[in-house]
Amino acid sequence: MHFSIPETETRAGDGGAAYVAYNIHVNGVLHCRVRYSQLLGLHEQLRKEYGANVVPAFPPKKIFTLTPAEVEQRREQLEKYMQAVRQDPTLGVSETFNSFLRKAQQETQQIPTEEVVLEVLLSNGQKVKVTILTSDQTEDVLEAVASKLDLPDDLVGYFSLFLVRETKDGAFSFVRKLQEFELPYVSVTSLHNSEFRIILRKSYWDSSYDDDVMEHRVGLNLLYAQTVSDIEHGWILVNKEQHRQLKSLQEKVSKKEFIRLAQTLKYYGYLKFDPCVTDFPEKGCHVVVSAGNNELNFQVRLPNEQIKEGSFKVTRMRCWRVTSSVPMSNGPSGSSPGKSEVKLELAFEYLMSKDRLQWVTITSPQAIMLSICLQSMVDELMVKKSGGSIRKMFRRRANGALRRSDSQQAVKSPPLLDSPDASREPMAKLSSKLTSVSLRGISHSSSANDVGANDFHGNYAFEGIGDEDL
Repeated sequence: MHFSIPETETRAGDGGAAYVAYNIHVNGVLHCRVRYSQLLGLHEQLRKEYGANVVPAFPPKKIFTLTPAEVEQRREQLEKYMQAVRQDPTLGVSETFNSFLRKAQQETQQIPTEEVVLEVLLSNGQKVKVTILTSDQTEDVLEAVASKLDLPDDLVGYFSLFLVRETKDGAFSFVRKLQEFELPYVSVTSLHNSEFRIILRKSYWDSSYDDDVMEHRVGLNLLYAQTVSDIEHGWILVNKEQHRQLKSLQEKVSKKEFIRLAQTLKYYGYLKFDPCVTDFPEKGCHVVVSAGNNELNFQVRLPNEQIKEGSFKVTRMRCWRVTSSVPMSNGPSGSSPGKSEVKLELAFEYLMSKDRLQWVTITSPQAIMLSICLQSMVDELMVKKSGGSIRKMFRRRANGALRRSDSQQAVKSPPLLDSPDASREPMAKLSSKLTSVSLRGISHSSSANDVGANDFHGNYAFEGIGDEDL
């Protein structure tokens, strides 16, 4: 989430008075447009609920009209304020903060509250149509989809809704996991592009949780459909013999056995990202990044066209950060909100050896999604370390209960697997500890554009690393 360059608009019905509106973007797409006074109101409400010692300082009011330089200074201050609130473990998940963003999103996109039919995809391409309100938040929509599929309440927490972009070959490019501060219907329709869809996928990383999901028929079907899809799209690697075994299990409709075999295959449970650029092992290398098994896997194409592979364990990342830059537009102010080309980077500080920390940078439009994956891996590790479980019941609201559909929809079986692609390039292994490759270090103070401490995501899982992990 970040603020773009502010726009000056004319407020209708108030004598033509002008005011400065600040655009809040998510993944470079306009989420909402807010005024200073609205953000001040949010700040005062948070202070009332949580206390002045918890809520960060808010940019002060000015008596006189702001100069352009002061407007830009305020934008930067508001951006830091919103980032600090969002990253606070209490404030960032508060209903006060999230409902403010949801309301602002609906008002900015000018979508009235009404009943609509939303189409949600499953991994096998099947469409689930749910009747919701345009003002229903992510949790509401997820529950509606689960109800339509007859997925038990205690399994809902194992799945999430993702905003994806459908590619020409029928695969999906993941934009982001839909968050609690947004309205899924508004998020997808405001993009005005039929390539953007909402898809239901499992949201955990540890394959041992598959056992919980497979206890129920619908959970098993969803997991099976996702596994078949991931194999078909080359996310899970299979050789000819494994493919023959999988196809035999498919023909027998042995879904659990199919998943058990798939669990032993390379990249099972990974999320594959679009090709992008990294500075590892040298600047400008093209890379395909996959997230799974508590690591980021790199398949790097070196300048000599050689392909190498290596993995970065999340437990050895001390911290990471996402930075974005929005170029100044030469067009008229407000001509195309949300259309700016935003450059996103994910950089993480990695423990290469016992006494050597280095930074690795990935430049990708999916940098925020990568960051979300890292955070969810860390959260899952910490829950497991404390002896907890990700199984959870969603809160039932006393008012505004969801309408349950009488028609239940079973998950269709996916088609049989196609033959594996024999043309896939073999991978050359990097050193397991990656110490033979020198990386470009990023100094905390080497750049005038360096971000503050609030922009860093500290990694609690890193603190428990021991010598045996090295």
